[in-house]
Amino acid sequence: MTSPQNDPAPRPPQGHTHAHTHSHGPAAPVSRHLRKVIAAVLIPFATAVVVGLIAFWPGGVPDHERTGVGFDRQTQDGKVVQVVKVDCADVNAAQVPPTGDTSTPSGREAVNEQEGECAKATVEVTSGDDKGRRFVEVVQPDAPRQLKEGQGVVVAYAPDAPRDLQYSVTDVNRKVPMALLAGIFALAVVLVGRMRGVMALVALAVSFVVLTLFILPAILQGSNPLVVAVIGASAIMLAALYMCHGVTARTSVAVIGTLISLLLIGLLGSLFIGWASLSGNTDDNTGLIKGLYPDIDMSGLLLAGVIIGSLGVLDDVTVTQTSAVWELHQADPEMGWKGLYRAGIRIGRDHIASVVNTLVLAYAGAALPLLLLFSIAQSSVGTVANSELVAEEIVRTLVGSIGLVASVPVTTVLAALVVSADRTGPGGAQAATAAPARTGRGRRRKTG
Repeated sequence: MTSPQNDPAPRPPQGHTHAHTHSHGPAAPVSRHLRKVIAAVLIPFATAVVVGLIAFWPGGVPDHERTGVGFDRQTQDGKVVQVVKVDCADVNAAQVPPTGDTSTPSGREAVNEQEGECAKATVEVTSGDDKGRRFVEVVQPDAPRQLKEGQGVVVAYAPDAPRDLQYSVTDVNRKVPMALLAGIFALAVVLVGRMRGVMALVALAVSFVVLTLFILPAILQGSNPLVVAVIGASAIMLAALYMCHGVTARTSVAVIGTLISLLLIGLLGSLFIGWASLSGNTDDNTGLIKGLYPDIDMSGLLLAGVIIGSLGVLDDVTVTQTSAVWELHQADPEMGWKGLYRAGIRIGRDHIASVVNTLVLAYAGAALPLLLLFSIAQSSVGTVANSELVAEEIVRTLVGSIGLVASVPVTTVLAALVVSADRTGPGGAQAATAAPARTGRGRRRKTG
């Protein structure tokens, strides 16, 4: 009889325990046939994205004559070198209304500008051709932004104004705290995610490159915003998913699920933005863009924003659902695609509830000042929802949410079909490998 010490060692790796060790590493590859099928779908799609990038590549932002309004101003860096308290009446030309009526906003503002202590700040320009030049900025006591000595600021330059009025403080300089926060974020991602975290940061950089070098300039050049958004979002999706999750069949299924959901969002968005007569030109910023570039399709720009805004959450949903189905299959290789779908969709329902709520709250948070204005005006819910400003956010939220909800069953059924059709792939190879081992052990017992 063979002793335990002389029993060959390959039994544990070849036996049942192999099916429980793959969760510590990458998913087992699918069969060559399925890889060919997936490649037949994705390679033409990726090729079309590359061709689209080349065809619509803008080559830079088109030049225009600056208006000096809003963000369209020449700016330089500056620094507050001195702050002196002065009587507001000595530095303001505003006059209190002769009637003394302070019930109106203009009357109250005039009174405030004549009373109390104002700050008289001396600001030095620290960049550009006028580096070293100084000017004076008067800050009212009730101004939301107060200046402090030594504070970095952003100054706007108006070349056509009188010399003493050419420079003015337009904002504070936040580069240091913003850079520090970005550094903390990157460090946290790398420490927790390790190599996956590094690749996620690289993918994030690629997303910004595509957004700033392709999507925005191409739209400004007059290209169709919807076409540009679809091409750019597809490029971001391919780069982000494959960089972060590897070039595997599991990632490819997530890519296909994301693509189908993006197409649904594009179709629904185009339908309801047109049906609801949403112009996309609802505030000063969009009005300025339309004034500078009259050929831009503002409703198309709104639809492009819906697609790009939905992409990040879509990636999360499709990757999670695909991974869940893969893990379920590896836990029970005998489960059919219907069983995998039912188990995966139960996980997806929890995901849907949390993701949709997150998306709605994110849009509501961004539109909170606007909602407060409607609340102050005591407008009805119907009146608020019918206004174009709010209707845009409602359409954006609901179209994106429909795409997210649809991505769960679409991705789950794709993953279930792919992984269950792979029984003759690695799973079959493992079973074939395990069978001789059991036969061998049986022979050894008989000979022993």
